[in-house]
Amino acid sequence: MHKSTRPILIAGPTAAGKSALALALAEAVNGCVINADALQVYNCWQVLSARPDPQETARAPHFLYGHVACSTAYSTGLWLSEVKQVFQQAQDQGLRPIIIGGTGLYFTALTNGLAEIPPIDPEIRNQGNDLRENGRTEDMLDYLRDNDPETLSRIDQRNPVRVQRAWEVHKSSGVGMAAWHQRTPPPLVPENKATCLILDADRDWLADRIDRRFDMMLENGAIEEVRAVLQKGCVSKLPALQAIGAPEIAAYLQGDLTRKQLRARGSAQSRQYAKRQRTWFRNRLKSWQSIPADAPQRNLAEILQ
Repeated sequence: MHKSTRPILIAGPTAAGKSALALALAEAVNGCVINADALQVYNCWQVLSARPDPQETARAPHFLYGHVACSTAYSTGLWLSEVKQVFQQAQDQGLRPIIIGGTGLYFTALTNGLAEIPPIDPEIRNQGNDLRENGRTEDMLDYLRDNDPETLSRIDQRNPVRVQRAWEVHKSSGVGMAAWHQRTPPPLVPENKATCLILDADRDWLADRIDRRFDMMLENGAIEEVRAVLQKGCVSKLPALQAIGAPEIAAYLQGDLTRKQLRARGSAQSRQYAKRQRTWFRNRLKSWQSIPADAPQRNLAEILQ
């Protein structure tokens, strides 16, 4: 792949400065910015997800931002299929793809491939939800022991969501997740065909940025965004409603938290999320190049070299 078209992948924790770096790169290399953040796809979260604003998106083409309704259960598979289409558009327009985000599963699907597991039957999904929510995860584990021991040996059996997913896949398709993964097609962007970067942020530096950004979100419309979503009747089980800070703002709007408690809990949740992201990237993207998040100009020069 020629250097001028070689995709640039930028992963990193929330508030590390990914969007600013990607925009600077896009302007420098005639690129387009492609979202790899599971929350920034939703049209209801402009402020709460720190989605690029109109002034930023006017400076370079941006794709897969704010195009999904909050009532939609978006998935990694849907994202990957849309990325394929965006890549074709970028190629037609002579744009270099710059994929940025904090959702690790999106990047592994992009660089390792994604098993094409059929959609789960809605009735089975509801059954799985009922079992998990009523503390009957052991029933699903028993099913997997009898019907799909290979998958069972590969998942975190203490994680009810992972157990439910494995149970649903086998119940719905008759084939276990492990077997589906063995049929995984080639990746859209192999790591050796891309420039793969992780923004590495000092913990204290990042915590300060997270706290300041959450304060700005509260001042600039995040509360109004959550209020609008609640007024639409969207249920809390939807993926969009799992946005960091959304449950805390909802509790504030319902009178269960004070403004001071909202700020403290929302910031704490954001810091915990960043910690999980950093751990995930460190364990799963070991071969990616680490660059310091607090030196954007030097980062840009290094990447362009």
